[in-house]
Amino acid sequence: MKHLLFDDNGEFRAGSILSEAGASLQVELASGKRVKIKSAHVLLRFDVPAADTLLPAARSLAEEIDTAFLWECAPQQEFAFDELARDYFGHAPGPVEATALLLKLHGAPVHFHRKGRGRFRPAPPETLAAALAAIERRRQQEEAIGAQAMAMAAGQLPPGIAAQAAQLLARPDKSSLAWKALEQALALTRQTPERLLLALGAFESPRALHIARFAAEYFPHGFGFHLCSGPPDDVVARLPALPLAEAEAFSIDDSTTTEIDDCLSVQALADGRWRVGVHIAAPGLGIAPGNGLDALARERMSTIYMPGDKVTMLPGAVIEAFSLDAGRQAPVLSLYVDLDAHGERVVSRHTRAERIRIVDNLRHDLLDGALGEEALDEEVLAGDAPIDHPRGAALRVLWRLTLALSAQRERVRGKPEPRARADFNFYLERANGDERVRIVQRRRDAPLDRIVAEMMILANSEWALMLADHGVPAVYRSQQAGRVKTGTHPLPHQGLGVAQYMWSTSPLRRYADLVNQRQLLAVLAGEKPPFGQNDAGLFSIISAFEARHAAYLDFQHRMERYWCLRWVGQEGLGRAEAVAVRDDLVRLAAAPLYFRLPGAPAIAPGRRVVVDLLATDEIDLSIEARFVELGAAPDTGEPLDDGEDALVEQTA
Repeated sequence: MKHLLFDDNGEFRAGSILSEAGASLQVELASGKRVKIKSAHVLLRFDVPAADTLLPAARSLAEEIDTAFLWECAPQQEFAFDELARDYFGHAPGPVEATALLLKLHGAPVHFHRKGRGRFRPAPPETLAAALAAIERRRQQEEAIGAQAMAMAAGQLPPGIAAQAAQLLARPDKSSLAWKALEQALALTRQTPERLLLALGAFESPRALHIARFAAEYFPHGFGFHLCSGPPDDVVARLPALPLAEAEAFSIDDSTTTEIDDCLSVQALADGRWRVGVHIAAPGLGIAPGNGLDALARERMSTIYMPGDKVTMLPGAVIEAFSLDAGRQAPVLSLYVDLDAHGERVVSRHTRAERIRIVDNLRHDLLDGALGEEALDEEVLAGDAPIDHPRGAALRVLWRLTLALSAQRERVRGKPEPRARADFNFYLERANGDERVRIVQRRRDAPLDRIVAEMMILANSEWALMLADHGVPAVYRSQQAGRVKTGTHPLPHQGLGVAQYMWSTSPLRRYADLVNQRQLLAVLAGEKPPFGQNDAGLFSIISAFEARHAAYLDFQHRMERYWCLRWVGQEGLGRAEAVAVRDDLVRLAAAPLYFRLPGAPAIAPGRRVVVDLLATDEIDLSIEARFVELGAAPDTGEPLDDGEDALVEQTA
């Protein structure tokens, strides 16, 4: 025999024998390549046909063999391919016939299970039936995938894709039929998933796309509260039993704020000194650890903000029960600080849970002009030049204390606190089905802003000290060597210039603050705090809170960027002023829209530049711009690096 057929790791090859020695053979393949094989791998020896014609002829003959009929003809036990070839053809098979049957058996793994080189066993009837059913299902699925892909390529949105559109963008299951169909459609259309789904009408707008993708990842059951009510009736009934404070309080917030969780008070003492109160809404009195409301708040971890909208951490009924709205008596956790005769130094402090009368909700965006530094800088104690506002005298006291506390923290920081950075407020105006956005710039050094920020820093640092003195763990915040950390033990916050710090002044909006408030309430009541030292539950809360809070901030920034791009188009901006940040990064002077200017010359931070805005994209939130020329001298409102911005910890 001059030629042979052999098994080369599951692939059949034919060649001519050059030499044979023991269990090894030298074989020349049709390509001219010479290989050494083991005799155990040889399946068939033959003289005719030529080695290079065997497999092509066998493949042609194999196509004529019916697999199902072959399975019926095969013995139920294990067999060799040449044995079945003899029965199938009714005579001793020639090399082409034997090879054709081998190829057919090898190519039908569903019908025939391979048991060794050239040996097979037919699949049991029930196994074969299940396998064939699975193959049919896969065929139907492939047809469905192909049909959906073709429909999308033709501009039609299949219902199955529409129902999963947000999930396909956020957390796609790449083994799902919907993803495979979308993937095929993307290959056909050469588009990104976002652009294709938006073009097909899966989302009504780029804004809806961004929100739906975020919801699919973090709120798969929607933003609403299901089967949820306010705090238990027995808790609400107990709140009026809290002592009523002598002071009357007022809040300072933006006009869009609805969760009012902090307010202030100022009382004149009999000896001519002042008592300042910081009063924080007290949902910790009504939301017990582990109850349904607590579980809901713990799942959400924080209120989510976006221009023109928000997703609250707590249901509306709970917020309504504890929000510090004017005209009501609300339960609060109060920090009172008594000042020295000059109103600039805290000489004593105490904390209590109580009710307080809320007499006003001030809106700083409406009052910043009337209650600026010139009005508040008049002599407080002499009572000169009274401010024409019901809270004017109280605000002067708070302003003097704010300046003193700020100076004290700056001495600890070792450098002035950056206050020149500009903030931006977004206001959406809806009329006749159209939406317009207003972006209003306001400086962070406005007196009303600084008063609230300083009073919140005071409360957060004093209450952190109170828990630390009692050896009670909490969700503490610290900053050392420029790094902000969260932990269960108090450490200095160098950025703020305080010895200890925690978030506790926004319990309606942040779960960390609610946890800390309950720790404080337990200490005041002389009870065991919900969390003790080295409590695994508290570590779990910190980890989950940080992850969620970071994700929510990222979403907020993305939505602010979206509305900035909308504003650019709405205002028809082609050429605009920007402020250099660092390297080639700039920000529009009139909006918090950051972008890069490739090819621009070296520009000092804070320097104004003129740019051409060439194109914007509301889907990938990008902007294309070109440097035109240098503008005005350095702007005092330049953005600062986050690491240098001590006021990032404010809870106003």
